[in-house]
Amino acid sequence: MSDIIVIGGGIAGVSAGARMANDARVILLEAEEAIGYHATGRSAAIYIRNYGNAALRALNAASEPVFLEPEGICESSLLSPRGLIYVALPEHASAIEGLLQGATGMERISPEEALRRVPILRREAVADAAMEPGAQDIDVDRLLQGFARLLRRRGGRIVTQARVNKIEREGGAWTVEAPQGTFTAPIIVNAAGAWADAIARMAGAEPLGLTPMRRSAVIVPAPEGHDVSAWPLFACAGEGWYAKPEAGKLMVSPADEDPFEPFDAWPDDMVLAEGLHRFQQAVTMPITRVERSWAGLRSFFPDRTPAVGFAPGLDGFFWLAGQGGYGVQTSPALSALAADLCAGRSSSLPDEVVRALAPERLMTN
Repeated sequence: MSDIIVIGGGIAGVSAGARMANDARVILLEAEEAIGYHATGRSAAIYIRNYGNAALRALNAASEPVFLEPEGICESSLLSPRGLIYVALPEHASAIEGLLQGATGMERISPEEALRRVPILRREAVADAAMEPGAQDIDVDRLLQGFARLLRRRGGRIVTQARVNKIEREGGAWTVEAPQGTFTAPIIVNAAGAWADAIARMAGAEPLGLTPMRRSAVIVPAPEGHDVSAWPLFACAGEGWYAKPEAGKLMVSPADEDPFEPFDAWPDDMVLAEGLHRFQQAVTMPITRVERSWAGLRSFFPDRTPAVGFAPGLDGFFWLAGQGGYGVQTSPALSALAADLCAGRSSSLPDEVVRALAPERLMTN
């Protein structure tokens, strides 16, 4: 018997399990053959301080020190310089003001400065621009594997190919059945990503209205004659596309958010074609070849804020879900909060942030 069963081996579950294992006996169940198979392994892998609403920005800020000095997780910083430029097409010119409002460390730059940093942008396509110099690449694999090592070092166990097929509560404990065995603990942590509402139903908890949304991306060759390695991530302020240097090439995403059932996601050719068309309206490079394409699921609650906390009225059922596109960059703060709440401790996060994440805000009954 364990103290805590974590369901889900993405960055949310693995990081929370590692933190919780400092105080409790933890077992983590992952449905796939390896941890990080779904959203975590398909992340754009960048830390953006000004990404998301006020609660998420607070989590971003609280996570940055851990990325810079990941004591116990990795031996050196998990961040490397990248930068981020938002470019506003003429029809999106007002979007830059919205991005700058309330932002920390972001500044307006001229269209000419944007072109200097990303020379393939079309001058006539850039009406306004803003830059967040502090945006940085995250080494997601080192982060995930570092938390996994910490979990095991603290006595925790990770069981893969353990898709949950039954959950029951009896005598003050949860029993979870999976192909790898039957597991028992007084607390279960629902970190199942796109499957979190399904896990809730299995446990008799009220689903919170999670919507998995597909996000697609492709790898294309770098534009001829350009070394893209030092370019920032550059994105349409109207959220029509974004592009990021990736191993000497460009990763381009149509920034799609299509509702999708919780399955292993695959890209849609029409969505990719439309997104690449939007991208090409803003740049001078032709795209003659797509080398690779993929898709992942980013899961959101209606207010686009994660749910972190115990489900009211259901002893021992803990929500850690709905991270959307922010799961990797908020994982240090969210895992610390989850461990504190499970252990009955106060969090170092502001009270208003903890309240904004409480699952009860989403309950209908």
